[in-house]
Amino acid sequence: MTENPVTPDQVQPRPVVARLPKYAAGKPPTVVQGLTPFKLSSNEIPFGPLESVSQAVLAQSNLNRYPDPLSTKLRDALSDYLDVPAEDIVTGAGSLGALTQILNTFAGQNEDGIQDEVIYAWRSFEAYPIVVQSAGALPVAIPLLADGRHDLESMIASVNENTSVILLCTPNNPTGPVLTQAEVDDFLDRVPKNVLVVLDEAYVEFVRDEKSVDGIHTYNENENVVLLRTFSKAHGLANLRVGYSVAHPSITNYLRVMATPFAVSSVAEDAAVASLEHIDEVLERVESLVQERQRVVAALADQGWNLPSTQANFVWLPLGKRTAEFVERANERALSVRGFANEGVRVSIGEVDANDRFIELCRESRDLADS
Repeated sequence: MTENPVTPDQVQPRPVVARLPKYAAGKPPTVVQGLTPFKLSSNEIPFGPLESVSQAVLAQSNLNRYPDPLSTKLRDALSDYLDVPAEDIVTGAGSLGALTQILNTFAGQNEDGIQDEVIYAWRSFEAYPIVVQSAGALPVAIPLLADGRHDLESMIASVNENTSVILLCTPNNPTGPVLTQAEVDDFLDRVPKNVLVVLDEAYVEFVRDEKSVDGIHTYNENENVVLLRTFSKAHGLANLRVGYSVAHPSITNYLRVMATPFAVSSVAEDAAVASLEHIDEVLERVESLVQERQRVVAALADQGWNLPSTQANFVWLPLGKRTAEFVERANERALSVRGFANEGVRVSIGEVDANDRFIELCRESRDLADS
């Protein structure tokens, strides 16, 4: 039965809605008899919240009240932790919420009807083209280099008078490599100062490369740089949706005008504050995942896999047209992984048993990499 054609008197969405790609969240694992299922498709950490964080959540008694719209307690805690002024911090519903606020403020369509352009590497975080176009801007996606890194030269070459924002994802999701301080400094020297450069550092706690860009230093040295960070990954608070941006007042004063009111609940705020108060425990757990990442990468390298150099809590298998086959093999082993059609598979570092099963799956799937 065919659907009725749309008639002129029906309510219609904005034209951009039809052009937006659909965000695909990581799927839960397939149930396979005799196997413990593991979800490795969403870059979540495998640990539950710290006990202190759980207690902070349970202590909530004001759920009938709106939260502090400025997240003052969290901004003060972050100010102490990052050694930056609290007024330079704007909270949001995860780093994606913070990014949405940035794009809604600095990218869109100007009064002359000309659309701003937003440059980003591709493939990168799959929400980028969605939130860029939702803001009314034109996406300019620059293909990654063969090693999964940003092609900064091509990104610079794409800057024009309509460029309003550039997104740099480091480590890059889903491939994993970082940008170095030297190459970001060089990049910023060539970017016009009226173009906002966003450093998306959602996985910064997992970085161990000493040459990696230092986001706080870079923001301190550049008025047109804004950082994005989140409590979803290293802190294990993905469900509570709390993130933030860090930028100079010349940027944050405008961001607060566009910020979604009450985006961060008091539950999320108190949980994030408690997590910062026990940051040593958080970083200890992060280090255990970094050690697991290194073990998995070494095992896959021994098998002959050629992987991008990851500094995040995931690895990338560039499988191209064999991507769907690998995803299906993972499903048969009660492992959910994140496949990007005809490109590759991103696999989060999870429980030790899950990682062991993934390593064995890769050993059995070398035929896919070689074809």
